[in-house]
Amino acid sequence: MITIQNLHKRFDGLEVLTGVDLEIETGQSVVIIGRSGCGKSVLLKHIVALLRPDRGNVMVNGDSVFDYKEKELREYRKRVGVLFQFGALFDSMTVAENVGFCLKESMNMSLVLIEERVAEMLALVGLADIGEKMPAEISGGMKKRVALARAIAAEPNILLYDEPTTGLDPINADRINELIVNVNKKLGVTSIAVTHDMASAYKIADRIVMLYQGKVICDGTPDQIRTSDDAVVRQFINGSSTGPITAH
Repeated sequence: MITIQNLHKRFDGLEVLTGVDLEIETGQSVVIIGRSGCGKSVLLKHIVALLRPDRGNVMVNGDSVFDYKEKELREYRKRVGVLFQFGALFDSMTVAENVGFCLKESMNMSLVLIEERVAEMLALVGLADIGEKMPAEISGGMKKRVALARAIAAEPNILLYDEPTTGLDPINADRINELIVNVNKKLGVTSIAVTHDMASAYKIADRIVMLYQGKVICDGTPDQIRTSDDAVVRQFINGSSTGPITAH
């Protein structure tokens, strides 16, 4: 479904992506790991064509996302749901209004159908009774679940998760991981998550891919990553300060 070909990107002379090659099959759950600044979020932004590469391509179902005309790009982005790192809820809107925002703005749906879909999505993430609350009235874990409900409300084909467990305690982090697994199975979506949280990566991934120095240096199942004998991979997954990865 998604093919990333020899992707290069630099900012102000700093090379972030130096030739990323990656294929993701329809329905797979792929987790991208790597140090802060290694290009994980930059890669996600290329997938939704928020950034254009210096060289290389991103193909979805055989079409380059960078060749889309404006209308085609809008239609493509409707098929992509995003769970942002800190939820990115609108403070001035209720929970229900947040979840229904994209439906109201870009989908040809009646208000009755939007309300039904919002109720369905909130029930799916275990928050059926909080639609009238404001974001300031709910916990961080609940905000992440609301943001997930919003991401899946338009029934996307692709789901992108940017650090889905950041800022959560271990119990709420595991709750989000469980929701991600269940949502992926229920909706049959292709999902890509970037994270530093190895517990999360092991739980939600069919495949784990590591970026290092702008390239993919490993690609395998969670068990293969756990038992990797690559020194860079082992240092990262074990969180060790000693090894080939130096401080920056």
